[in-house]
Amino acid sequence: MTGMRKTLKATLSEARAQVEAALKEEGFGILTEINMAATLKARLGLERPPYLILGACNPSLAAKALEAEPEIGLLLPCNVVLREAEEGVEVLIQDPKEMFRVLPEATQRALAPVAEEARTRLSRALARLEKEVGTPLLRRSGRVLRMTHAGAAFKRHVDSLVNDL
Repeated sequence: MTGMRKTLKATLSEARAQVEAALKEEGFGILTEINMAATLKARLGLERPPYLILGACNPSLAAKALEAEPEIGLLLPCNVVLREAEEGVEVLIQDPKEMFRVLPEATQRALAPVAEEARTRLSRALARLEKEVGTPLLRRSGRVLRMTHAGAAFKRHVDSLVNDL
C-alpha cells in the first residue's frame, strides 16, 4: 500500500490529539471516525488491537476537487489510520496522488494541482508531528550517522516524491 507514515511514541489517545492538531494547522478537519477494533468486537466478537480510521477533509481542496471532477466524492475524505505498533502508534495517511491514479488520465491531470497541494499539506502535518514528539530521523554513532526506522520511512517517502517529479 502506498501512503505516508510515521510512528509516534505515544498512547493512541495522545497520538490522535497530536494528529488532529497537526492536520488542523494544514486546514484539515476530521469528518468521520471508524473504530475498527470496537466494530469488529461488536459485530463479529473479534479481539483486535486499537485501530482507528479518521476521515480528514480540507474544505477548500475538496471544493477544488469537486469542481474538477463531480464524482471525486467516491475517493473522499483522506483516510488517516492510527494503529498500535510495537514502537508506539503508527500513523498512516493516504497519499492523494496515489489515490487519484485510479482515475482516467485526463481527470488525473485536472486534479494534479489539488492532489499535490493535499500531499504537501499532509506531509507538513506529518513533519509537524515528528517535531512535536521528537522522533529522530538520524542517530549518531561516534562519527557515523545512521538512519532510524523513522528516518528510513521518511527517506522512502522523499524518494517517492522525487520519483513522481
